[in-house]
Amino acid sequence: MRTLPILASLLCCPLLAGLEGADRDDILVADFEGGTYGDWKTTGEAFGPGPARGTLPGQMDVTGYRGKGLVNSFFKGDGTTGTLTSAPVRVERRYLSFLIGGGAHAGKTCMNLIRGGEVVRTATGSNSAPGGSEELEPLAWDLEDLAGETVTIRIVDDARGGWGHVNVDHIVQTDTRPAIPVRPGPQTREITLSERYLLFPIRSGARSTRVDVAIDGRNVREFDAELARTREETSFWSFLDMSAFEGRRATLRLSRATEETVALIEMADKVPVPPDLYDEPLRPQLRFSQRLGWNNDPNGMVYHDGEWHLYFQHNPYGWRWGNMHWGHAVSRDLVHWEQLPIAIYNKRRGDWAFSGGATVDEKNTAGWQVGDEKVIVASWTSTGRGECLAYSNDRGRTFTEYEGNPVVKHNGRDPKIIWYAPGEHWVMAVYSQHEKKRTVAFHSSRNLRDWRLESRLDGYYECPELFELPVDDDARKTRWVVFAADARYVIGDFDGKVFTPLHEGKHRVHHGSYYASQTFSNAPDDRRIQIGWARIPMPGMAFNQAFSLPHRLTLRTTDAGERLFAEPVREIEKLYRRKHAVEDRPLDGSRTVDLAVSGELFDVRAGFELGGAGAVGVDIGGNRITYDVAAKKLAGADLAPVDGKVEIRVLVDRPMLEIIGNRGRVYITGGRGERGEVAAIRAFATGGEARLLRLEAHELKSIWRKRPKSASDDTGR
Repeated sequence: MRTLPILASLLCCPLLAGLEGADRDDILVADFEGGTYGDWKTTGEAFGPGPARGTLPGQMDVTGYRGKGLVNSFFKGDGTTGTLTSAPVRVERRYLSFLIGGGAHAGKTCMNLIRGGEVVRTATGSNSAPGGSEELEPLAWDLEDLAGETVTIRIVDDARGGWGHVNVDHIVQTDTRPAIPVRPGPQTREITLSERYLLFPIRSGARSTRVDVAIDGRNVREFDAELARTREETSFWSFLDMSAFEGRRATLRLSRATEETVALIEMADKVPVPPDLYDEPLRPQLRFSQRLGWNNDPNGMVYHDGEWHLYFQHNPYGWRWGNMHWGHAVSRDLVHWEQLPIAIYNKRRGDWAFSGGATVDEKNTAGWQVGDEKVIVASWTSTGRGECLAYSNDRGRTFTEYEGNPVVKHNGRDPKIIWYAPGEHWVMAVYSQHEKKRTVAFHSSRNLRDWRLESRLDGYYECPELFELPVDDDARKTRWVVFAADARYVIGDFDGKVFTPLHEGKHRVHHGSYYASQTFSNAPDDRRIQIGWARIPMPGMAFNQAFSLPHRLTLRTTDAGERLFAEPVREIEKLYRRKHAVEDRPLDGSRTVDLAVSGELFDVRAGFELGGAGAVGVDIGGNRITYDVAAKKLAGADLAPVDGKVEIRVLVDRPMLEIIGNRGRVYITGGRGERGEVAAIRAFATGGEARLLRLEAHELKSIWRKRPKSASDDTGR
């Protein structure tokens, strides 16, 4: 391949006769391997000072690019905008091929070809390449009609409102027809909604098909689905509840789908139930997981009328991120969960229901209550509008959108609303970009409808929330905490309008594959219960990602000052089966202590007196959890001993582990390397002598004790 370091030099190359030439070298327009963009011109901040080196901070893994560099407009996250424009390029080959990924937002996150000031070609990411929207996929434009003309290439990120970006790499002029997927035109199908569900055949990892469901010419559902082409290649069946439109005539319109795919779509009154539902090889057995599809952030966590509500970011139409809806599950004991129908759908394609919170309007300040049932109010980010509200008069099962949405419009997302009792008003903590800074904005309202900006706290990103905790269980001494998606937090005072930190920097309790947590509003006994997104892939399953176990946050005094502690909720003891324990045994490199056990699910606790050992730990079926004495680290997380002792607790689930150090001083979430049945749990020490104070293991039951033979709705029970 012939490469030209400066785009302007393309103008010096004579246009050979005809575009289809024999043995003509490709022309590399740009590969973005340098430290700067060269002759490319930038505006705004989105593209930074030069090409990115792969994935940027806070971004999901970027794949599919070539070499080390690429264009990546996530330079400062999703909140910035800008353009990147090439020098003039003379069209000398039949095709222009390139790699592109990111959001499928036409005109907003795209690459354009411009001739004479007019956009003559445009492309976006697909939100659907295998691995998600962060994977670049090959595309190409046929330039036959532009032979010999001068054009420019402009890469655009104009996704205002804090969502969407674009990735581009390896732009090449070539005479070889690129081997890219052929995308068939839209397919349509008329169908009478005579049964409750539309069933869609999903093949995990397939390129997404745009699906529009219209009634009387108006789209009532819009989403992207990883559709299978044949029944044989179907990974699982996704289902769309159409009971609200029973008996109506619907038009299905599918872009990039074949006739064979469209013909596979079925109607049914029951959802197909796989024979191994809730017993799949990677199915979590100690915590809620969605029946199928993708999850990320916990949303709308609220306790009401004996039920713990867990809403969550959910893609029910494929294995990857996308189609953000609010999924819904409820529990009466924080252990056993029932999945309910989707609670909040997206407004339209591109206007997704992103993260937010929920609360109970005990005083009916908004006036939405009907009858005696207290109203649950959900707050979420509509990516096309702003911060929105919806309310439920049926215990969180269904929601009605507030007609005055959005209640806050700004460059941000992820609102969490709490009741501030001393001032008798509501407070919204929400991520907001302001003057090129990431901030938490605090808004106040008396009625949930009208909001006023009160203050900002710099240095915090997604999914912020604000809560109050007693110090050392002393109700007379409380602190406020601001907690963000990256599990960093700050302790301070809050007067209903302004948060004042009481220390420099941020603290941390969570480590590992843990992100975008939330705590339950309105929890009984003033407990602060938290659940996080466990970013653990589930390859080969009909579902993907996971949640942490519910855990209680407390604020305690340590030698380093006041710190958050996180421990699994006491309700986990409902799953205890047989107990095994041993006490007070010496350990060294030649002496271990073993417990004979049986099962794959455990709650393991071990206490060590460190003595002169270099390391201590437990081995659970080949999963070795180690405390490094010299480094003062448990499984890589900083943890100081207390009086020369360390306590380790491990919750062992089928696909994952949660490791808790010193009664919650650190909480580490990660995948389980060695899976399957465990016959022994071993305590060990290396590099010197230590003492095992106690080793205790409880074998645990699965929460999925009753598995369905059939289902009449999408509860996932």
